Amino acid sequence: TLDVRYGEIYGLLGANGAGKTTSIKMLCGLLEPSGGDIALAGRSQDLRSPDLRRRIGYMSQKFTLYDDLSVRQNLEFYCGVYGVPRSQRRQKIEWVLKICGLEGQETMLTGRLPGGWKQRVAFGASVMHEPEILFLDEPTSGVDPLARRQFWRLIEDFARNGTAILVTTHYLEEAEHCNCLGFMVAGEVVAQGSPSQIKAEQPGQLIEILIQPTQAASDLLKTQMEPWRVSIFGDRLHVVVDHPDQDIPHLREVLQSSFNGETLTLQSLRPVPFTLEDCFIGIVQRAQREA
Repeated sequence: TLDVRYGEIYGLLGANGAGKTTSIKMLCGLLEPSGGDIALAGRSQDLRSPDLRRRIGYMSQKFTLYDDLSVRQNLEFYCGVYGVPRSQRRQKIEWVLKICGLEGQETMLTGRLPGGWKQRVAFGASVMHEPEILFLDEPTSGVDPLARRQFWRLIEDFARNGTAILVTTHYLEEAEHCNCLGFMVAGEVVAQGSPSQIKAEQPGQLIEILIQPTQAASDLLKTQMEPWRVSIFGDRLHVVVDHPDQDIPHLREVLQSSFNGETLTLQSLRPVPFTLEDCFIGIVQRAQREA
């Protein structure tokens, strides 16, 4: 069950091909579901009705803007798509230009804008009608870190004003902004909870190991334990163990050797808290192994 409440940001996470975009398209009424039930804004029937469409905003993974139209012309077009009354359109466009930082860019051809600016226009188009429910499919893809931070301030503002928001992202540091997270594998949500709950519920203890060469150490440990337990993070290894008191001395012993002709140099080994990235790797790989 995937339940998104008003005033809440729900982050849907999963590897490429897990079914995140397909799920959003079904929720938006763009694809017919193969099974199960969908309810939007309290309605489970006639999900493609114009009335319900006006209560939903959708920012797709790929740009749905017209490159040969100006920023303002694109926003005017989406006013029509979402049924914004003509008497309110100028006011709504000015509001979107302001909140999205697009003032002064309204006459620019959209096709000439950098990717991050196009994302702003696409986001503005999706919230033009101030929807009750907002679907954002990788809204910050290709956006620089500063612009991503600004995007999330906007998203959080809409949630504070009562909008129910479902967002997908590959940036796990962004997922910390969400009230609830769902991890999807092969079209099924296999784990969900707040970011703090997800991290607290991970089985075992995470060990951070600084060792050279890192790849050789990783290859060695994967011969000693289940491969999902070992991940490379930059110049370090993250290893999940079930019994730290027994497993840490064993790790030290194993790593004070050589592997495939390479001598391993262990520099440090210590318990650390789980990050969301550790959780993502563990949850997805365990679910794939059990499938």
